[in-house]
Amino acid sequence: MSFEDFVAGYGRSLVRLAFVLSGDRQVAEDLAQTVLADAYRHWKRVRAAANPEAYVRRMLVNAHLSWRRRRWTTERPADLRKETGATMADPADAVAARDQMRVLLSRLAPRARTVLVLRYYADLDDAAIAAAMGVSESSVRATASRALASLRGPAAIDAQRETR
Repeated sequence: MSFEDFVAGYGRSLVRLAFVLSGDRQVAEDLAQTVLADAYRHWKRVRAAANPEAYVRRMLVNAHLSWRRRRWTTERPADLRKETGATMADPADAVAARDQMRVLLSRLAPRARTVLVLRYYADLDDAAIAAAMGVSESSVRATASRALASLRGPAAIDAQRETR
């Protein structure tokens, strides 16, 4: 498989995974572009892997986690939507639920968010998540359990408020 075929087949799914991990479209595109550039530079090694898609997905997860660890000492673009006060309300319940889940996920630690995204979005089992993150399977299960418990906390409180 050539690099161009790989990008044509898996490029969009890498950007989507990066978006779910980061919660920001521009960051997701930057992450995917950085990872694909690295994959191109080391294409012989990537192509020789048993599963090139999993190899590049792990590269993406590692890039995301190291990006999150970096200190923000550089310029950050301003979000113009916040400054103008213009918001687009979408009446679709599915879109609102997805947005609420994105906000809840953004409150989690990067490692916890990565575990949940790989488990529920990328549909990976614990062994594949552990391999992608370079941790043990028990660490994946423990992280997922704590992350889900913290997600249930605010949701349970909101549900109780709605019933009163």
